Amino acid sequence: MFRKNTQHQQPALISAASELPEKQRKRLEKSWAGTFYREFFCRIDEEAFAVLYSEVASRPNVPVNVLVGLEALKAGFGWSDQELYENYCYNLQVRYALGYDRLGDGDFEIRTLYYFRERLSRYNAEKGVNLLEKAFEQITDAQIVDLKVRTGMQRMDSTQIASNIVCASRLQLLVEAVQRVQHILNEADQVRLAETFAPYTQDSAGHYTYRVKGKADMQEHLQKIGQTIDTLLRDLKSAYAAENAYQVLERIFAENFHVQESGLRPKENHEITSGCLQSVDDLEATYRTKGTAHYKGYVANLTETCDPTNELQLITKVQVAPNNVDDSQLLAEALPNLKERTGLETMITDGGYGGEASDQALQEAKTVTLIQTAIRGAQTDPNQFSLSDFSFQQDEKGHPTTLTCPQGQTVPVTPGRTTGWQARFDPAICATCPFQLDGHCRTQPQKRDPRYLLTFTTKQFRTAQRRKAYRAHRGDSHNLRAAVEATVRSVKHPFPAGKLPVRGQFRVTCMAIASAATTNVRRIQRYLQAKTQAEQTTKITKGEPNCPANKAIASFFDFLSTRLIAWQGLKQASCQIFAC
Repeated sequence: MFRKNTQHQQPALISAASELPEKQRKRLEKSWAGTFYREFFCRIDEEAFAVLYSEVASRPNVPVNVLVGLEALKAGFGWSDQELYENYCYNLQVRYALGYDRLGDGDFEIRTLYYFRERLSRYNAEKGVNLLEKAFEQITDAQIVDLKVRTGMQRMDSTQIASNIVCASRLQLLVEAVQRVQHILNEADQVRLAETFAPYTQDSAGHYTYRVKGKADMQEHLQKIGQTIDTLLRDLKSAYAAENAYQVLERIFAENFHVQESGLRPKENHEITSGCLQSVDDLEATYRTKGTAHYKGYVANLTETCDPTNELQLITKVQVAPNNVDDSQLLAEALPNLKERTGLETMITDGGYGGEASDQALQEAKTVTLIQTAIRGAQTDPNQFSLSDFSFQQDEKGHPTTLTCPQGQTVPVTPGRTTGWQARFDPAICATCPFQLDGHCRTQPQKRDPRYLLTFTTKQFRTAQRRKAYRAHRGDSHNLRAAVEATVRSVKHPFPAGKLPVRGQFRVTCMAIASAATTNVRRIQRYLQAKTQAEQTTKITKGEPNCPANKAIASFFDFLSTRLIAWQGLKQASCQIFAC
């Protein structure tokens, strides 16, 4: 049964925090724990999590804001569950951050946290809603309003992250999948198929693969295990088709082998897609090559504010997807949410975010401008005009209606005969145009029509628009985007080598969101500390008497004055004695 936690709003008269000396108590309030409590813990809307609990009168739940806070602290500090629980039990700062000022309050077993994660995962699978993500966005929106953070200009970047999986070869994955199937069989089937499984169950999958040497030997083993899997799938389908281990074996077989009339053939490496199975424990992880590096896992996409007038920048959205998802798709998915929540007007990204998906989303958003600090694809020919050198007018749907060439001639744009668009220019003007005479212009006269023709596709038109925006802002937005790299590092820092201690897209998403939430808290703490120091400096400069620093200075000078008077009195008395 769900019950809201309001106990933290009434601190105990006698507590571990209140028993601290005043100086230490104030230090605790100003530490990260106090900021976490005020800026994150107190903003959690527990009512949103009521759907996870029964409506029947029963034992009340462990406070939701405590469980959500623990998830944020675990990711933010990179703790294991055991370290998290020990800090919750004995660390005064952690308990203060979660609204407890006495060590004996709020006791629960660590498995309660596991049950809470399981409820979140099940609800996400059933409803398609990640309640932790909703909580992060609700809390961040409240922080933005309270701290007056401008959100019209934001930046975005993606990074590769990995789940807690072993980097395995094709053969190792196949052997592991066979072993998993053997474990789910009943005793009778294990005895009946003992000879079939024998070559692959005598040792671990890693040791089996270690003994295979050379490409020829590898192909031979792939051929043999493929035939074994084919036999097992046919034999066990009627009894075990609903089992997860069987479905994994079926999937990995389809991804790695061709079944032809002439027989079974292992696929070549170039025939295997990036979405193929990377681990039998993480079915959603994918493969990607970026530059010269190879990654297995997911991509995290982070968005944060970047208005130069802001004294504080906050992460506004976190997305996690299989790492073969294009950045353009991630931008397209994030735009509606960001525009609705934050009033986004300008998005600054690198060159990877341009594409058909983002072009369509930007067209629908209308008021959002994408500024890229680089452009994906080949560079244009400097000796000839590109489509981005022409000016376009568009209709409400984003289709080009008129076109103006660099020489200033404006003509209508019409749909092409098959696909794309075309524009025809006056031959009398083009024939005398200096750009046409020196071969700089890309328009050409037609055989039957003397008008100069320019044709282009919708994709080329969108690319030209992105390139034009890039040129217009090339000098003033590059530095704004670069700072997002530090944000990426802040979120990934608790996880060594960017490898999270969880598996599956949902758990990886939750960990990334929780780490981003803690990053925001740290930024707010630094901002508040800097603001307090600035106010104190101003008071000292103005000489305000109530300022603690000025009081200390005044007290010091009073002390010096007292000593000076005493010294002068002693001097006069000495002079009188010697005069006598």
